[in-house]
Amino acid sequence: MNAAVIKQTLSSDVLPSYAQILDAAARIAPHARVTPVLRSAALDALSGAELHFKCENLQRGGAFKFRGACNAVWALTESQAAAGVVTHSSGNHGNALALAAATRGIAAHVIVPQGAVQAKVDAIARAGAILHRCAATQAAREAMSAEVQRASGAVLVHPYADTQVMAGQGTAALELLKQVAGLDALITPVGGGGMASGTAIAAHAIDPSITLFGAEPLGADDAVRSLSQGRRVTTLVPDTLCDGLRALIGETNFDALRTHHVDVIAVSDEESIAAMQLLWSELKLVVEVSSATVLAAILKQPARFAGRRVGVVLTGGNVDLQSLPWSAG
Repeated sequence: MNAAVIKQTLSSDVLPSYAQILDAAARIAPHARVTPVLRSAALDALSGAELHFKCENLQRGGAFKFRGACNAVWALTESQAAAGVVTHSSGNHGNALALAAATRGIAAHVIVPQGAVQAKVDAIARAGAILHRCAATQAAREAMSAEVQRASGAVLVHPYADTQVMAGQGTAALELLKQVAGLDALITPVGGGGMASGTAIAAHAIDPSITLFGAEPLGADDAVRSLSQGRRVTTLVPDTLCDGLRALIGETNFDALRTHHVDVIAVSDEESIAAMQLLWSELKLVVEVSSATVLAAILKQPARFAGRRVGVVLTGGNVDLQSLPWSAG
């Protein structure tokens, strides 16, 4: 069992190929939803672009994270799967992994840092995960994950640096580009970079000319800083309401952003909250503030998108309705 864990850990943190993304699409097809693409004439007029919103907030578990988690779970051998899986997550990935593990009938251990959004923690518990709490630092997350691995033999499924997770996340772009032909650009939120890197690989395999953008909170703009400096910035302490984007960009994820020339735009929490309200109002969709960064980025720099047909990935909709960001305080 320990050998299986070691093997899975060592095979992580390698960028997936386009073939692996295609394999992921076939692997998750029995379990994941094909999410819709919505339009808004009002948001088109406001942005000066033709926006196509890929609604991953309507994915199982309320976020795109189910794609990567499901692919990782079903890519395990029978012997690896027998001991279950483990991850650390502030919310959506933990929920997704628990849901994915349930589809295979295996255990899911989720390390949750202090300060995580309670609605997301509750969702992880409802999905059947075994919860472990830790301090709100990356070091504490990783230490607790290692401890659970040693005790249980569970396989680590990293939130964004796992090859199979990245491949699964890339299936959203694969799906979107089949649903909408002729897109000029794609934009996703950027946190750890699993979605952004999977999207970049899938999109450029299908259309090398498509322009790729990312959106990141100003209070967690390590990807912007890293791309500017040509090396990963690892000392930033995130300070943002966008709880789903507080992770620092992973090493291989950063390599993917550089290789595929992903242009990341930083937006303030206030801009993201305003965009979140617009999405609720115009699309009639519940999306979380992390998802709204993409629309905030488009509205912040409209000249970059004007006249283009843009795919906009809305990554999640897990919101604490008792604590909406525009009613805080």
